Amino acid sequence: MKVLVTGSSSHLASVLLPLLSELPQISQIRGIDLKPGTFNHPKFIENIIDIRDSKVSQLLEGYDTVIHLAFIVLRSSLKSQRKNRKLIHDINVNGSINIFQRAAGKNVKKIIHVSSAVVYGAWPDNLEKIRETQARKVMKGFSYAEDKNAVEDWLDTFEETNTVNVIRLRPHVILGPKSQPFLISLIKQPFYPKLPAPQPLSQCVWEDDVADAIISALILNAQGAFNLAAEPAISFKEMIGLTHKISIPLPIKLLSFIHRNLWKISGAGEEPGWLSGMPYSLAVDSSKAARELNWQPKYTTKQCIQMLKN
Repeated sequence: MKVLVTGSSSHLASVLLPLLSELPQISQIRGIDLKPGTFNHPKFIENIIDIRDSKVSQLLEGYDTVIHLAFIVLRSSLKSQRKNRKLIHDINVNGSINIFQRAAGKNVKKIIHVSSAVVYGAWPDNLEKIRETQARKVMKGFSYAEDKNAVEDWLDTFEETNTVNVIRLRPHVILGPKSQPFLISLIKQPFYPKLPAPQPLSQCVWEDDVADAIISALILNAQGAFNLAAEPAISFKEMIGLTHKISIPLPIKLLSFIHRNLWKISGAGEEPGWLSGMPYSLAVDSSKAARELNWQPKYTTKQCIQMLKN
């Protein structure tokens, strides 16, 4: 089996690539990214290329599976271009489409697309636990959510007209020592939004557990969408309480004001759109992954938070 991984210098790829290399059924792994990575292995070939480039077709020749990780998660990573929404959309959405279309053109058998639980959105009418059959709903003003939804919308049509087996993994917030620095700093800061009871609930998932789910999706004869999250769902207030003896409640309007201005001036804290979901629960049911991918997260939600304390 030959596997191509997009976003091969990403945080999640640094966890995934060593696991892929250990699998005896994989003979070759090709990584593509705009930035060189640090991973080395006899099975691994790295190509520095934009996922929007037409030359991707040549690199897909003879490959069985594509694992699509490439995506701009944090705008701050673009530095001076962080507010260039057109560029971000082009990379995230058109880049993904380019990969999928060219994979189909080269008779790739399976595409594993790492999407996100954010495609459901955080809304006041959310169910206690969201299953994969729930309609996706875009959180406007949050580019990451907008683009993840746009890619999945396109995939809906793509799957109707192509024979490629597309697996969509929808992890909740991915935490771990190699995860996005902003997410780690968010957990380590002492503030949480002051909200009326009952507190909205959320989840996370450890980076190794997400990598394990990708491996299962690669090996097993699975298809469709799969939620990935640790249990139990807890409030952001409780998450902050796990890392601080004293945590500080702030009105959501004040948090939004501070965040908007930090973003405007320095780009710190990431774009403000994601804060609109803070007052509402977003918790997912991962039982389908348990049944069909034999996936069980090794770490609970609380363990994920506590392991980041240091």
